[in-house]
Amino acid sequence: MATKRKASFKFRMPEFVLVILILSSGMMLAFSSGSFVVNFKTIGFTVFSTIQKEVHALSKGIMNMFTAGHELVKLRRDYDALVKKLENYEQMRRSNTGIRKENERLREQLKFSNSLEEKNYPAQIIARDTDNIDAYFTIDKGSSSGIKKNMPVIAYQDGNSGLVGKIVQVGKFTSIVMPVYNVNCTVSARIQNTRNIGLVSGKGNYEGTLSMKYIRKRVLPELHFGDVIVTSGENNNYMRDLPLGTISKISVTDYNSSLDIELLPIIDFSRIENVIVVNLYETNDIKE
Repeated sequence: MATKRKASFKFRMPEFVLVILILSSGMMLAFSSGSFVVNFKTIGFTVFSTIQKEVHALSKGIMNMFTAGHELVKLRRDYDALVKKLENYEQMRRSNTGIRKENERLREQLKFSNSLEEKNYPAQIIARDTDNIDAYFTIDKGSSSGIKKNMPVIAYQDGNSGLVGKIVQVGKFTSIVMPVYNVNCTVSARIQNTRNIGLVSGKGNYEGTLSMKYIRKRVLPELHFGDVIVTSGENNNYMRDLPLGTISKISVTDYNSSLDIELLPIIDFSRIENVIVVNLYETNDIKE
């Protein structure tokens, strides 16, 4: 029976040397032709440029983020500045509207003042006391302007002229006015359409009504709500036919022979700002 022979590999020096020589020759040929160097440079450039590109993109993103934040802050500042300008513009518009309205009122008052036959002094209310029934208010004209005690005070409001009161105290630069709604103020007055005469007095409330007394009951059928009550002009205390108020209520009592008439004042004393003090004994030098 024949025995198997094991395969064996024998390392031979000549073949190894041949392989080394072949590999060495190939490497020397590659280096001499520059192919290894070129490939290395190409690979290195590719890797470096890729890294450079990513770094640039990252830095650009960071810069964009900071730029966006700066722009956001700038936009916020610009927005706040625009809001402030808008608020200032709105305030200026309201102020200009108020100034225009005030100028219109002053022009109307000046026109009315110039149309009066009597010498007069336009004035502004600078203080008022409305907390008690003996209410008064102060104007910015006094003796230095020609104001005298007991001069009548009138006003022009919403196209209507009306009696305000009279001067009761005069200083050098200011004067005190007793308005018609003061309980101590009594004015001789007439019903405009019937010409019946009576007395009008205040009730102490600047937002309330006036009271008219001494009108006989027999006149009742001739009276109507809204009838105008005017000054009588007697005793030269006030000008004649100056409106005081309109009839708002008529009461009849059995024990009284006169009517109790309530008047709604022509002048709205809660809004009055400017008045005209009249000198009944001198004529107006300026007339339209």
